[in-house]
Amino acid sequence: MDEQNKKFFEELAGASSSEHIIDQAPPNDIADSSDDEPEEPKAMLVKMGSSTSTRSRKIATTVSGNEAELPVSQPNVNGEFEENEGQLTVDIYQTLDEIVIQSTVAGVRPEDLDIQITPESVTIRGMRQREEEVRDQDYFYQECYWGRFSRSVILPQEIDAEKAAASLKNGVLIIRLPKLNRQKTKKLKVKFT
Repeated sequence: MDEQNKKFFEELAGASSSEHIIDQAPPNDIADSSDDEPEEPKAMLVKMGSSTSTRSRKIATTVSGNEAELPVSQPNVNGEFEENEGQLTVDIYQTLDEIVIQSTVAGVRPEDLDIQITPESVTIRGMRQREEEVRDQDYFYQECYWGRFSRSVILPQEIDAEKAAASLKNGVLIIRLPKLNRQKTKKLKVKFT
């Protein structure tokens, strides 16, 4: 991977120089060398750090009309979150006045969610706990992710973190982030002296 692409993915993922980005390319004996077929994309593994901005803040979430403060996730002894965290899937869209993030978090209790917001990014962390223990050999299919998960998103424009709100209804987390309207242009008149 060339240096420019590596830097782009590091910025996108929020990786620093102390974090690791590993290229995963198919083995040579599997790759097809014919010229008329497009090259297969490479998978990127990114080890994310747990650093959070001092400008981030916790927000309250409204669950079925009751408001609850979201707790801060607890890192391990080294100050990092577990490597086997799952990645939360999200939908992000905009309206005229806000950016909206939606994610399915079925089975997650509000007290097991942690949302950190800065004007430029949002990080969602949480834990989906099993209600009962099931032995591995008793599963026919095991597709649900249980345990810690997280997702950090770089926002396309600055938002007002102080006015952000989150709600959880029917297993869907919705975060509403009011846009900061700093894109207004100002006309200047030039005086000739």
